[in-house]
Amino acid sequence: MKRLVFVGFPLVGVLAALYVYLVLHWNYSTGERAGWVQKFSKKGWICKTWEGELAMVSMPGAAQEKFFVTVWDEEVAGRINKAMGQRVSLHYDEKVGLPSSCFGETRHWVNNVTIVPEIPLAPGIVVPTQPVPPPVPAPNAPPKPSETK
Repeated sequence: MKRLVFVGFPLVGVLAALYVYLVLHWNYSTGERAGWVQKFSKKGWICKTWEGELAMVSMPGAAQEKFFVTVWDEEVAGRINKAMGQRVSLHYDEKVGLPSSCFGETRHWVNNVTIVPEIPLAPGIVVPTQPVPPPVPAPNAPPKPSETK
């Protein structure tokens, strides 16, 4: 019985710690997804992580697909918060086999965010993400006929 207490339990603890370390430092997959972050909040009872939804649309008028993400890095979370309402590209690592939800609600851990400046709809047709201001007339331009009385 003493052997079980002094050898067995510590061995199980070391193996469990090794498993968690390996799972946290190994990626099942890595990639990028683009869309609009529509929900992003810090959640958790004990382990607080940033959880969010990325709305992805393949073409205008199509139904959106939601991509659920977890963010651990506060700096990346701040950049995502600043980019709310703009189209972004999120780089993520997929973690598989985590032992509890304390590591996040999703398997997709975002580690970088890039704002996508424009949306190509078709070759030659681009929709800007920010409104384009109207052109300003030249200072010495003659008035248009509609502007004269």
